[in-house]
Amino acid sequence: MIVVSDTSPILNLARIGRLGLLPSLYEQVLIPPAVFGELTASTSQDFPAIDTARNSWLLLGTPKDQQRVLQLRADLDAGEAEAIVLAVELQANLLLVDERAGLIESVKPLLDDLIQKARFWIGPELYREVLVELDEMAQ
Repeated sequence: MIVVSDTSPILNLARIGRLGLLPSLYEQVLIPPAVFGELTASTSQDFPAIDTARNSWLLLGTPKDQQRVLQLRADLDAGEAEAIVLAVELQANLLLVDERAGLIESVKPLLDDLIQKARFWIGPELYREVLVELDEMAQ
């Protein structure tokens, strides 16, 4: 299975101490250079850089069609653009941007961690809608 990821799924799982979910789901995850840079560039104590050498399941893949990457950059950041082009070029089975595969017993604690620990912004209406849909909050 070919899996390509943008920065957000990897970074935010790492921020809440759940990065291990990815190698339990996928043998390897390909990341383009821009994503690699974003994951390894952090100097914050709160959110340290991800050591890709210790996470050998993260592999670097470079998209060939840089013209297409530039076209996508009109609307997307570099990591997203490169991940999309790489996924298309490799005919990836999965592109990780936001994914739910059922390995999480309860979503609410993870959403709360994303909001509080990772400082990931989730609008109150979306937060409520997701939890209501998953029966983790009363309507």
